[in-house]
Amino acid sequence: MENNKKAYIAGGCFWGMEDLFRVRPGIVATEVGYIGGQNDHPTYQNHPGHAEGIELTYNPNETNFREILDYFFRIHNPTTVDRQGNDLGSSYRSAIFYQNEEEKTISQEVIEIVDAANRWDGKVVTTLEPYAPFWPAEDYHQDYLVKKPDGYTCHFERFDTFL
Repeated sequence: MENNKKAYIAGGCFWGMEDLFRVRPGIVATEVGYIGGQNDHPTYQNHPGHAEGIELTYNPNETNFREILDYFFRIHNPTTVDRQGNDLGSSYRSAIFYQNEEEKTISQEVIEIVDAANRWDGKVVTTLEPYAPFWPAEDYHQDYLVKKPDGYTCHFERFDTFL
């Protein structure tokens, strides 16, 4: 576990993203929460500016940041501003929270690949934001679609790999 790394992304409601990422090869743990906003200790009722994000803990011997982003761009629509499915607002923005210049560069490269593939009906509007504190969401949000398998999600695999 000591060699594991973390990645922070947001792409709409965190329930669906968590559910799909949890079973990906190399993903060791998932946690949903709030990131990139204006207050400490945000809650579902009070998270101004925060995105509904996901913290992915991964084994770098089994997957890497580039592969995580490839999957990220396959399971949500990165061409809609502040929207995924029925969810509207900046909480549902598409964002990558990079932790260093290497992650920022990889993010830019993957966005270029996704745009060049022309699989979406528009250009990627995913924001690249420097890492900000990640605040875990309330317990009832964690593993939500495991607890409620018929719960709402707008996330699903749309394409084969971009890479």
